[in-house]
Amino acid sequence: MTLERERAAGSHPLVRGLHDAGAALRRQPPEAWAVALIVTALYCVFSVAQWYRLETPSWDLGIFTQLAKAYAGFEAPIVPVKGHEFNLLGDHFHPLLILLGPAYAFFPSGLTLLILQNLLVGWSVFILTRLAARHLGRTSGLFLGLAYGLSWGIQASVAVQFHEIALALPLLALALEAYIEGRLRTAVVASALLVFVKEDMGLTVFAFGLVLAWRFRQSRASRAGLWLAAWGLAWVVLSVAVILPALNTGGTYDYADRIDVGALLANPVDTVLTMLTAGEKYETLWLLLLAGGFLFLRSPLAFVMLPTLLWRFAAGNESYWGPDWHYNAVLMPILFAALVDAVLAARRSRRSWLRSYSAAVVPVVSVVSLMLLPGQPLADLAKPETYQQSPRWDAAHRMMDQVPAGATVETGVVLMPYLVPETEVYWIGNENPAPEYLVLDAEDWSWGAARPTSAEQHAEETWPGENYTLVFNEAGYQLVKRNS
Repeated sequence: MTLERERAAGSHPLVRGLHDAGAALRRQPPEAWAVALIVTALYCVFSVAQWYRLETPSWDLGIFTQLAKAYAGFEAPIVPVKGHEFNLLGDHFHPLLILLGPAYAFFPSGLTLLILQNLLVGWSVFILTRLAARHLGRTSGLFLGLAYGLSWGIQASVAVQFHEIALALPLLALALEAYIEGRLRTAVVASALLVFVKEDMGLTVFAFGLVLAWRFRQSRASRAGLWLAAWGLAWVVLSVAVILPALNTGGTYDYADRIDVGALLANPVDTVLTMLTAGEKYETLWLLLLAGGFLFLRSPLAFVMLPTLLWRFAAGNESYWGPDWHYNAVLMPILFAALVDAVLAARRSRRSWLRSYSAAVVPVVSVVSLMLLPGQPLADLAKPETYQQSPRWDAAHRMMDQVPAGATVETGVVLMPYLVPETEVYWIGNENPAPEYLVLDAEDWSWGAARPTSAEQHAEETWPGENYTLVFNEAGYQLVKRNS
């Protein structure tokens, strides 16, 4: 190739774009790559082991697998697990989950969603490790990134399998990083997208917008923060009052009764007392304080955590209060970004004790993270039994092979995500049309104390006038087929 041709090729926009992208990747701190890869790998090992143990702690994986299957087929997210003809966009407002469709189209499995969630966690780990390494030093960045990636809120979320909030983690991390580095446009765009992850994230956007306005209060850029706050609040109202009821089969917002707003406003003193009288709430608050070494409270970003904590603690549902499940995952990037921001501010403080503590806080939170590990889900990776495939795996798959593709099948929670790719799945707890097949799993926790002993008898009592025949009975599994 002549010199002129080489220069012409090098000036091509695509070549320049690839060169610039490669240069940008090379500029990223190696600590960020290392920590993100380690954390992602750990969570993937955990999820794969969980999958092969037939461990399904929640029906959400089955629900979101059905949603991904619908999007992969360019269809509305109708999810029979939630109910007959139930549109999942009428349950929670999460249009960004359409991004699951392409991945599911290539890899149609519930395991795909678990791996995607771990990749999203890893992306957020990369961003926050990069932030800490740039501003606090490479060693501090490495340890703070590990503390975030292995934090109790993230571990609990991964352990209960896929939820839409996984999409919020990298968006939050990007917005918070941009806030600290003064990049207004990125902060606004990344945070503005959060309203399409779940309806309550609009409250987080509202709080972040106010903090952003305060951050840039000496310039016209503060208007962007105020507009962002208005954007977040508007989507909360629009989604809860208009969009969700319109798409919901019952014409309502299903979670409106979780918080009695009228009672809260009528007696604010009792409201405050009620919000602080449960042990699970204290446990959550103490774990947050310990994970952030208390210092994160000095950052305005700590305010962004407040809406999530308030709606959870005001709700009557006890599962919202504690450190379990996925509800604390969105607090983790905020907490660790606030800690970075607080350390930077403390370094400039006139108080010598504060400067000294800011130098010690990263080791403190790293030790706290390590001390909490034995009681967290990832501790299972040290147990040999974690990697043992369920003794019922083969029997379960032989049974599921008896159900033809496209058939309707009613089942408990455990086998939902395994059945969804090939069949139309109903959940046993709903009033469903008579399915072609019914699975009775003697070890499925979702039956509760009312687990029947005969699948044939249960099916014929549930749908009078229908006749079912037992076609599989092994390892605690019964499969019955409806006679045509």
